[in-house]
This record gives sequence, structure tokens and C-alpha cells, in this order.
Amino acid sequence: MIETETFDSVWDAIADTPAEAANLRARAELMRQIADIIKEKGWKQIDAATHCDVTQPRINDLLRGRVSRFSLDALVNIATALGRRVHIELEAA
Repeated sequence: MIETETFDSVWDAIADTPAEAANLRARAELMRQIADIIKEKGWKQIDAATHCDVTQPRINDLLRGRVSRFSLDALVNIATALGRRVHIELEAA
């Protein structure tokens, strides 16, 4: 019989530690919100890159959800360049 392991989220499944899963989850959420802003503005990738003060390939990575290519610092910097303030809230695990 094959034993099946279950996880609370995809991040828990791919991360080695709960801390790494939390970091992945936070980065993915920031990336989603930044991508939503870009979509709402109707920007092409080159326009978004100019507004975010990064390169077009960097925006492409963001829009494709390549979480491993972004640190929390980099995502906070992009959000700030978009005129947004990042708010972090702790909740019980």
C-alpha cells in the first residue's frame, strides 16, 4: 500500500521548513497583488518595468509567478515604486 502525505498548502508541500513555506506564501501573495496592479493599469511589460524601476524580463518573471526569482525585499521595492505601502500582519499559525 502506498502511503499518501497531505499538506495544508502547495507551499508546505514544496518547502523544506515551515519558515520557508511562510516566506514562499508571502512572496507569492505580493507577486499576485503587484500583477493585479499591472493588469488594472493595462500596462505592457515594458511600461510596468519602467514604473517599477526594473527590467522587462524581471516583470515577465513576476507575471509568470516565478517566486524563486524574487526576495521579499525586491517585491517590497517594486510595490513601493508603484506607490504602494506593504502592510504585514501576523496571525496565529
